[in-house]
Amino acid sequence: MSASRLSRTPLPGIGTRYDLTTREQRRLSVVAHRDGGRTLSAYRSDDPDACALSLRLSSGDAAALADALLPAPQCSTLLHTTDLGLVAERIEVAGASHWNGRLLGDTRLRTETGASVVAVLRRAEAIPSPAPDFRLAGGDTLIVIGTREGVESAAAILGRE
Repeated sequence: MSASRLSRTPLPGIGTRYDLTTREQRRLSVVAHRDGGRTLSAYRSDDPDACALSLRLSSGDAAALADALLPAPQCSTLLHTTDLGLVAERIEVAGASHWNGRLLGDTRLRTETGASVVAVLRRAEAIPSPAPDFRLAGGDTLIVIGTREGVESAAAILGRE
């Protein structure tokens, strides 16, 4: 069986396309859009030019999938939030969100839910410990830590349109 192969093709004005041929000769592609979204496509084994599945993923969906495919190694010095009764989740700010362009402090997330925003992922940049005067933008992914109820409440607040 041959090794898997990955090729990269720039798509001017769109982003970059990555094509993977697996060891089993199956074809997958990912288009990394300039807006941070991804399109994942899988092709039929009997006709490698025929798309069997195509999914548009938000940047948050893509990050969650990447975590599932390649989980971070466990480190004994890291706190495991589940052991402490806490959860950490990624919550995306939609482009049509009420909070797009507004300050993080205006959400009153910590006051209302007890959950904390510990980082913001924006495009390829991570902003740790954003201050209350941090301006949110559509497509931002907030890393929120708190109780399950607090994080769910934070997601409800951030999902407001």
